Amino acid sequence: MDLDAFRELLTPRGQEALAAAAEAAGDGPVAAVTRLRRTYDAALTSAALTQAALRERAREKFGSDAAVMYFTPHGLEQATRREVADHRARRVPAGSRVADVCCGIGGDLLALARAGCVVEAVDADPLTAAVARANADALGLGDRVTVRAAEAATVDPSAFDVLFADPARRTARGRTFDPMAYSPPWPEVLGMVAKAPAACLKVAPGIPYEFIPAGAEAEWVSWRGDVKEAAIWCGGLAGDAERRATMLPSGVTLTPDPDAEPAPVGAIGRHLYEPDGAAVRAHLVAEVARQVGGRLLDERIAYITGDTGATTPWAARYEVHEMMPFSLKRLRAALRERGAGTVTVKKRGSAVDVERLRRDLRLSGGGSATVVLTRVGERPFALICSPA
Repeated sequence: MDLDAFRELLTPRGQEALAAAAEAAGDGPVAAVTRLRRTYDAALTSAALTQAALRERAREKFGSDAAVMYFTPHGLEQATRREVADHRARRVPAGSRVADVCCGIGGDLLALARAGCVVEAVDADPLTAAVARANADALGLGDRVTVRAAEAATVDPSAFDVLFADPARRTARGRTFDPMAYSPPWPEVLGMVAKAPAACLKVAPGIPYEFIPAGAEAEWVSWRGDVKEAAIWCGGLAGDAERRATMLPSGVTLTPDPDAEPAPVGAIGRHLYEPDGAAVRAHLVAEVARQVGGRLLDERIAYITGDTGATTPWAARYEVHEMMPFSLKRLRAALRERGAGTVTVKKRGSAVDVERLRRDLRLSGGGSATVVLTRVGERPFALICSPA
């Protein structure tokens, strides 16, 4: 979809085509195209059906708002889900003037506007900027938002209360995990941060620690156990902790305990704990181990074990039935003996191909089990467990 086709979607005729595309969504692609082409030209038909498909995909991230929003494929892929964006926006004082310098389709600027901020946004791609503008209008937030097509470097961060930056993490070759390959690149982003009274940087959860600026707070956020992203809070928005993990939707948060000793390492106990990914990314596994009175199986692997069952929101607990050096033949025999036909496989520190392992196990029983693949020292192990 090009910019002209998108602009036509915003016209009365374009809105009619969108409504028709939504009605034809269940007809199948060929039937849907045939149905719309009776009334609309090829460009408008394509644009309307593309939006209908993207809106359906976007429901998982944006809920009911997706039905009136606009998307691009890359924009939807990189957009923050609404609950995560709302969590982050609540940390910015209402009434703040915010510069969103890489706004994408507008997921974060919408959350900031809802939180009472006034947002001036730019995106280097004219189509993406037009989509962000249309989304603000569609959700009744246009009076708090301005959007223009421009490079991030054209914005003066010192003229705003808060800088928000979500550098693009996609190159011509696909997604990148190297901050130096972000757009704008990391040194340029930090140069803007230096001029801002306060800033929030949205980054990939795997960002290397050496890229986090001194004095900033890094927060890793998980949604129902899946780590979605990290936010780096700078200047006036940085808290007292240098690292933080937050779980959504509960909003429970965890920061380093200054009195915590390194987690002890010891043999397997009756229970195994799998820490939430946000705590792992934030290097807070020792704090989780302290909560459950546990120890690590290996000092480099984020699995905790203990002899008594404990409950914490920061870890899933499993009862350990058997631990063995990894061997396909031995594992298969142990699972068959337990009548396990359905297996959930988890791994940390293991090089085993999970999908191939599932095929090679060839199980047929009526029961179920959880298999945990890990490493202790240099030796691979398999644990047969059940959720507690």
